[in-house]
Amino acid sequence: MPTVKTLIVVAVKRNWPLFQLDVNNAFLHGDLDEEVFLKLPLGLSVSTTSSASTSPSLGSGDVLVLLVSYINDIIIAGTDLCEIDAVKSFLHDQFKIKDLGHLNYFLGIEVLYSEGGVLLHQKIFVHDLLKEFHSYDCSSVISPLEMHGKLQADHGDPLLNSETYRYLVGKLNFLTHTRPDICFAVQHLSQFMQKPCLPHMQAALRLLRYLKGTLDFGVFYNNSPNLSLSVYCDSAWGSCPDKAEYRSMSKAIAEITWVCRFLSDFGVVFSSPVTLFCDNQASIHIDKNPVFHERTKHIELDCYFVRTKLNEGLL
Repeated sequence: MPTVKTLIVVAVKRNWPLFQLDVNNAFLHGDLDEEVFLKLPLGLSVSTTSSASTSPSLGSGDVLVLLVSYINDIIIAGTDLCEIDAVKSFLHDQFKIKDLGHLNYFLGIEVLYSEGGVLLHQKIFVHDLLKEFHSYDCSSVISPLEMHGKLQADHGDPLLNSETYRYLVGKLNFLTHTRPDICFAVQHLSQFMQKPCLPHMQAALRLLRYLKGTLDFGVFYNNSPNLSLSVYCDSAWGSCPDKAEYRSMSKAIAEITWVCRFLSDFGVVFSSPVTLFCDNQASIHIDKNPVFHERTKHIELDCYFVRTKLNEGLL
């Protein structure tokens, strides 16, 4: 999903058209995981003609066509409509392709266009979820979790059917792709997947009531041509927040590295280093101090990685 969202952001910022394709009977064209030997009848030959000469050029000169696929669902975008049509024709020659027009619905995510940009939301998904758990007629609440409430493990009666809880939390986790406002609540509920109790299920159902009152919420990407990257990292682990903060920083930088390399394939290169926000002074001091100490040897690999990226000018 980060790949899909990144492509949409770049397309919106660059004012590229977004189209959606669907492959009919995609499972018939899949590659097998094991070798299957077949003896051909006499007189039957195998065609070895190559289609490389008829393949459309991708990224030639100032023309760029980008394609992202998930099984049989495809998003295609680019700088030139003629080249996009050429890629569509090429794919149609290889497979049975259905052109669904402009991108409006992809993997459960709805795309709503406006003058200022694009809104990604999952209103239909939330509707179905509310109906499935009989929460459509419930009153809404203003917060994802109960204020001043704290869930604990082994608190309350165990659920008779824990699969229902896991199923619901899994659905809510998928919803976080367009609903960052429920990320903390879903992460908190995910801590009790092994042995959920009645208070945990009640908290999950309460989250559905919050979703009912915020059906129109989503993630909005404006079409301003300015494309910059800012990252925030934060974490805490028991009585040693410094270690957790630094590991969180290391993971964030790994994600930044991937995003920058991925964007470079789209022709997007940042003129200035990426800004990483961290609210832990100990972690920042470890980054700036070139000397390794005995008390930080357990995160030495993370230190090397972070400092390498700092020296490379990525941050």
